[in-house]
Amino acid sequence: PKKTTAIPKVFNQDEIAAIINSLKNKKHKVMLMLAYSAGLRVSEVVSLKTYEIDSNRMTILIRQGKGKKDRMVSLSPLLLVMLREYAIEYKPDKKGYLFEGNIKGTAYSTRSLQEVIQSAKAKAGVTKPGSIHALRHSFATHLIDKGTDVTMIQKLLGHNDLKTTLLYLHTSN
Repeated sequence: PKKTTAIPKVFNQDEIAAIINSLKNKKHKVMLMLAYSAGLRVSEVVSLKTYEIDSNRMTILIRQGKGKKDRMVSLSPLLLVMLREYAIEYKPDKKGYLFEGNIKGTAYSTRSLQEVIQSAKAKAGVTKPGSIHALRHSFATHLIDKGTDVTMIQKLLGHNDLKTTLLYLHTSN
């Protein structure tokens, strides 16, 4: 039988701004900004190491993403400023995780980050369904809306097959 292909859930830019601005905790705010501005999966956000951010080249190295693939994504200048503020406040280990969990030296929990976005959506008054992965979908859709080449988006998202990336054409304007 044929698999059903659902259109990805996408937030508009106002909803994303409202979700991020509803957060007071700098760590949570930076994590959601990172997920959206770089199109990262929740597992990639929490497993990010401090040294994988290259502020000189304005890139983030994603190691062992889905499919055990490494890839480079761009680092937004606004996110770099937020990451520096975060680093001053939280002082992450230079050789460890950028976002530590409750126990020192461990990664932040993916489940906790999923709960963070749900509470942020409630505070922001966003009733549209969507989890943290919807930030990744929104990232891709907004790039398509701006006219970015689909093969470039494919590389940024780390998709093997172009068909996977072309799903976002259905969500764009």
